[in-house]
Amino acid sequence: MTADHARGGASAAVGRDVEVVDAVVIGAGPNGLVAANLLADEGWDVLVLEAAAEPGGAVRTAEITAPGFRSDLCSAFYPLGVSSPVLAELGLERFGLRWRHAPEVLAHVLPDDRCVVLSRDVDRTAESVAAFHPADGDAWRAEFARWQRLRDPLLEAITRPFPPVRAAGRLVRSVDAGDLLRTARSLVLSARRFGVERFAGRGARDLIAGNAMHTDLGPDHAAGGVFGWLLSMLGQDVGFPVPEGGAGSLTDALVGRLTVQGGRIACGRPVTDVLVAGGRAMGVRDAEGGLVRARRAVLADVPAPTLYRDLVGVEHLPGRFTRDLDRFAWDDATIKVDWALSGEVPWTSPAAGSAGTVHVGADINGLADISTDLACGRIPDQPFLLMGQMTTADPSRSPAGTESVWAYTHVPRGLRWSADRLRRRADRIEQVVERHAPGFRDRVVGRSVAGPRELQEHNPSLVDGAINAGTAGIHQQLVFRPVPGLGRADTPVDRLYLASASAHPGGAVHGAPGANAARAALARAGWTGPAYHAAVDALHRVLYG
Repeated sequence: MTADHARGGASAAVGRDVEVVDAVVIGAGPNGLVAANLLADEGWDVLVLEAAAEPGGAVRTAEITAPGFRSDLCSAFYPLGVSSPVLAELGLERFGLRWRHAPEVLAHVLPDDRCVVLSRDVDRTAESVAAFHPADGDAWRAEFARWQRLRDPLLEAITRPFPPVRAAGRLVRSVDAGDLLRTARSLVLSARRFGVERFAGRGARDLIAGNAMHTDLGPDHAAGGVFGWLLSMLGQDVGFPVPEGGAGSLTDALVGRLTVQGGRIACGRPVTDVLVAGGRAMGVRDAEGGLVRARRAVLADVPAPTLYRDLVGVEHLPGRFTRDLDRFAWDDATIKVDWALSGEVPWTSPAAGSAGTVHVGADINGLADISTDLACGRIPDQPFLLMGQMTTADPSRSPAGTESVWAYTHVPRGLRWSADRLRRRADRIEQVVERHAPGFRDRVVGRSVAGPRELQEHNPSLVDGAINAGTAGIHQQLVFRPVPGLGRADTPVDRLYLASASAHPGGAVHGAPGANAARAALARAGWTGPAYHAAVDALHRVLYG
């Protein structure tokens, strides 16, 4: 791709090295691209500035292990993407996006090599969990029936600006009045407690806890249960699909749509400053000193600390806000290994071979030990692996008869990873896979290893290998994300909007933070804009002084 991906959209030059647009978006990750699309739909002249050589952020694909093997560089499976009302409204299928599914959604391989399977066929999942306790088949069906009642208003509430008044009203009406408090209680349960209260056997409990570990929440963290339940029910409902050809196909669709709408993307153009005057965002400066003036808005698809400390500067922010920012909590660091295999993974448990996503290395108690190690700054001796069998999900990812596969695991933040130390950790990860798939190492024809530093070099928003732009802990969700506030994209700087996963509703590729930022910008620029700004500003003054 070229550095300027879309040529449409008029920008008036004002003097040397100055452009004028309606809105400038910092970062061409999925949230930035969603925001740019929504603004372009309203006729705004939009320019997206991206530091990397190509757009996509954590949603990119490349051949990094062996020729013909396509690896997703960061994110890969998209249950929230395929179910997101935000992405659905963009109609990305018209721009080439196609979803593919593995035969089974997910397999959680236990230490004794037994396996619990999550399938899009509810009877298949029920049969799998019932193998661990007979009562759990009906319990799983009941849980899925509950999900089907809550699904639409819940997804609407998750992906719309806070507070989601209409969606919340629909959600309340979908629950029996007597169960309203019980449902609210379930939202703050740990994954362990949630599993104990819903299921009798370890299979379903481990499935919930393993899915909660897609965040940085261990089995005994408050509110971990709702994350594990959400991913489990989405998997049961829509699966864990992948874009045909690679995660980059989702980026290509967003870029193609934006181009048609007249938006522009300039890659290899990092932003160094958000220009603020009179309490208002006026534009940005890039690394070459070029200026972009934004008539209406600046939207930032970067982590909150990066935006406020590095690009804006604390001198433009209320002191109470910056003190709150000092308490911002990142999620864990990450190590990721990609492999090119000469054949499928030789699992001891055959059921694991048909799943796109595989959990390997621990049951619920093992996950608790790993979570404690991470909290104490220790590298877990027994890593828990989240694996993706990409060719199983999408045969276009590697030559026929082979497999493109990856695994990632969490490690403590702040450690130094020399090349040798990183190699030894990758070897340890392979040992875990080999224990459950004897002969795995013999099939490796290529390997690529990325530690926290390499992930951040690939995408500066993955700070020290944090892949969710901040912890999923309940203390940093809703009105506490990224700091105690309104839970909205609006910032203490007028016409500056946080559009990244650091904003509500957080990580995963669903486009909601970008969409929420675009909607806030449109509200501020509309005929009710002065009243909107006055209300937001008054609330910020109450919160931050």
